[in-house]
Amino acid sequence: MTDQSAEETFEELEVWCAGEDWCPVTTTASLIGRKWHPVIVHRLLEHGPSGFNELKTDVDGISSKVLSDSLENLEEKGLVDREIISEKPFRVQYSLTEHGSSLEPVIVAMRDWGLEHLTEPSE
Repeated sequence: MTDQSAEETFEELEVWCAGEDWCPVTTTASLIGRKWHPVIVHRLLEHGPSGFNELKTDVDGISSKVLSDSLENLEEKGLVDREIISEKPFRVQYSLTEHGSSLEPVIVAMRDWGLEHLTEPSE
């Protein structure tokens, strides 16, 4: 993906809050605010480029349909790159774009906050 198309993708995601003030929190939330998006980005940060089945295993509890839709959405937003590795058998590999990798501090902060506040479920 070229820098220009990454910029165009980012510009399409601008979200306006009150008046003419652009709200960066809303824009970030629109990028990773879906249930599985931050988990997928985290797994790609943690494990590097991964195939679909590998990601499905790493993102425990996600259905194939939801993973497929999420990866497609993340690709449309310029955060994930999809590369065809082989035609026979058909294999693709997903990796973070530079734009997607730039979310690392946000994802790490989410993980750290979760670790700090995670409690065992009561029985």
